[in-house]
Amino acid sequence: MAGSSMKAIKLRIKSVESTMQITKAMQLVATSKLRRAKERMENSKPYAAISREALQEAVMQCDEKSTPFLELREEKNRCYVVIAGERGLAGGYNANVFKALAAHAEDRPFSVLPLGKKAIDKFQHMHVPLLDDSLSHVEGLSVGSCFQLANRLIEGYQHGDFDALFLVYTSFRSMMAQEVQLEQLLPIERAEESGENARAVATIYEPSPAEMLEAVVPDYLAGRLYSAACDSFASEVSARRNAMDSATKNAGEMISDLRLKYNRARQGAITQEITEIVAGAEN
Repeated sequence: MAGSSMKAIKLRIKSVESTMQITKAMQLVATSKLRRAKERMENSKPYAAISREALQEAVMQCDEKSTPFLELREEKNRCYVVIAGERGLAGGYNANVFKALAAHAEDRPFSVLPLGKKAIDKFQHMHVPLLDDSLSHVEGLSVGSCFQLANRLIEGYQHGDFDALFLVYTSFRSMMAQEVQLEQLLPIERAEESGENARAVATIYEPSPAEMLEAVVPDYLAGRLYSAACDSFASEVSARRNAMDSATKNAGEMISDLRLKYNRARQGAITQEITEIVAGAEN
């Protein structure tokens, strides 16, 4: 009995060590990707910020009737751009994105433009209408692709395929903190008037502010999608690194416990053999 128990523990130790090698390797890969992902994320933010500023300056001088991008509609159908991961093993990264969307959508009908394989698989399984199911790689998403997506979304919004457009992604706060964000892209919400936006009143537009707004919106949406994709990928890599780090530590603790059990079983077997030898000698 002791021999079979020791053999089972030894096999278990070997299995956990193999798993630990995999988690350690994935942790190292995620760490190497994280630096480049953070650089790409930081480089994407200035354009998104500038285009948003230009957008809000034009919005300040437009009324809702001047452009469909400001007009509030009855939300018969929503569209969500959902950015998730290309694979799992990243803690709650993907699950948190889907929970945020489910909480916001409630029971309203909606369609989805999924970015990332996990998002595509999730909404295909739910039989949710998809605008596209080919964008499975968030890491390699280019600015050009984001402009194509922006134009496609604007066309759908103008044709009445959906009445509101939302973006669901994960914002990178730090190595240890990533936060799911849900923001409305269309119709455009007016920013609160403050000193920052006061200069918009003095801005003179040629052509009209409404025409300027319609020219800026595609650039703004493209920049926003690209920035959110970069943010999400950095968050995914960071979440995977943290998850694999925890898994590696847990595997190490498990191996220590198993080795302790193995040594106890071995000591018990030796003690039993000595007892049997002594008993035999007395007889």
